[in-house]
Amino acid sequence: MPGAARDPEIQRLLDTQAIHDVVLRYCRGIDRSDREMVRDCYWPDATDEHGSFTGTRDEYVAWVFDRMLPRYSMTMHFVGNVLIEVDPAGALARSEAYGISYHRVVSDKPTHNLRTGFRYVDDFARRDGQWRIARRICTLEWTLHTDPERWFDAP
Repeated sequence: MPGAARDPEIQRLLDTQAIHDVVLRYCRGIDRSDREMVRDCYWPDATDEHGSFTGTRDEYVAWVFDRMLPRYSMTMHFVGNVLIEVDPAGALARSEAYGISYHRVVSDKPTHNLRTGFRYVDDFARRDGQWRIARRICTLEWTLHTDPERWFDAP
């Protein structure tokens, strides 16, 4: 019921699912080259620390879509373990997501063919009933380069 008070545990579960959905939508947006989907995962005043990049939401989106993703013919991000802790007041949350990503290069630089293990450490904020990323730190845990001879297209 809109406007009705909810049991706090039910609300926490709903908040946790909404935050998890944002993490997954971000990955889909990256893998489908959907700039607006990625942008909408962040609040306008959000920041992102992503490897060598640190900046605002719009600077990050420009960096990843104009500079990084054009290197690859495909990317695929899988998120596994996700721990979400919602502040009891219900307006802030912290999420830590472990994942693996695959990147296939479009150039003749085989070192860009890679698999990575990463963590997204996110501060979320709920505003006007919506959860979005307020601050992200992406930590690269490991990288494995893949020989281009080992890639093949699906039949």
